[in-house]
Amino acid sequence: MQRRDFLAGALGAATMAGAAAEEKRVIPWFEEPVLDLKKHVRAPVKIASVELLKAGSNYFVRTTSTDGATGICRTKQMTEFVPIFKNLVAPELIGKDARDIEALIDAIFQKNYKLAGIAFWCPVAYAEQSVLDLLGRVSKKRVTDLLGGAVREEIPVYLSGGVRETTAEQEVEVYVRGVKETGTKACKFKIGGRMNRNVDAYPGRTETMVKLARKLLEDDVVINADANGGYNAAKAIEVGKLLQDLNFGFFEEPCPFEELSETKEVADTLKIPIAVGEQDASLWRFKWILENKVADIVQPDINYVGGFCRALRVARIARRYNATIVPHNTQTGSTAVNLLAFAAVTPNIGKQMEFVHRGDEKPESWSAPNFPIVNGKIAVPKGPGLGVDFDPAYLAKAAKL
Repeated sequence: MQRRDFLAGALGAATMAGAAAEEKRVIPWFEEPVLDLKKHVRAPVKIASVELLKAGSNYFVRTTSTDGATGICRTKQMTEFVPIFKNLVAPELIGKDARDIEALIDAIFQKNYKLAGIAFWCPVAYAEQSVLDLLGRVSKKRVTDLLGGAVREEIPVYLSGGVRETTAEQEVEVYVRGVKETGTKACKFKIGGRMNRNVDAYPGRTETMVKLARKLLEDDVVINADANGGYNAAKAIEVGKLLQDLNFGFFEEPCPFEELSETKEVADTLKIPIAVGEQDASLWRFKWILENKVADIVQPDINYVGGFCRALRVARIARRYNATIVPHNTQTGSTAVNLLAFAAVTPNIGKQMEFVHRGDEKPESWSAPNFPIVNGKIAVPKGPGLGVDFDPAYLAKAAKL
């Protein structure tokens, strides 16, 4: 190689290296970090292990620091997601500073973006919640403090957990009784057929049920309806007009969640607020939904969307578009603590949060608290971390997966 060719190559390489050093990653406004954990936890908390435990049918994620401190959360569904958690999520946290959890989540996504969806984001969310519980216990602060500070200490709820295997009359009775037992002023009925292309659970069930509900529940009780993607736009508009006439609160997932153009047609036609988002994990998709007025209310599931950090980013998007966020929730007991913490710190949260109640829920004997509904509200836990304590004897029997 001639000397001038060598110098030219070296100069070119140096120029490229210098240019690369000057480059800066461009992050959309809605992907900017939402947490400042180093403000709350001054010293590094190095992660030694992230374990998945199974006790009976219950799964837990336990994160342990090199100093021996632990954080733990109970997961929602996990059976199908175990390989993703063990192979793609947990290993990426070992040896890292727990205070960097938000950046670590972004890095895990960047590495595995082709797998993004509920099956990927749930394991990420569970790991994040256990890490935040760890940080809260190390710093003796509540997770609500780490998330920015609570703006409310009691969370009003609407009763949920509807099924389609009952008669219209039976289902109305469940919520008439539930409203009386809990003192809440809101509930939600499952209407139509889940992703069932306009076919009701049985002919006439929806119309009978919503009319009877409005008749038997007091006028000050907010009644919402969830179609679980059961209608096309034309049928959803027909049903939505009935809900409007009955003064229902919101109409959730009128059309299949992927069919945004159908849902937008419904939103453009009706006055009743349209709610969507429980199946979604893409921040870009939430932004598009609100930017294009597909819905008035967004409903990310805190687990399905990837945890607190990403749910808070969705809330930030909703604030930009003057929309309300009402997270999807099918949890009770210790798994419901994430909903309570999120609702406690989020200013643009809805008037009531979704909470399952059919009157047959049994308290978890191995965890405390169990979050009873009192006068229509649930108290946000006061203890450090997530504020949930698990019976050590129960966890000692759990298998490490």
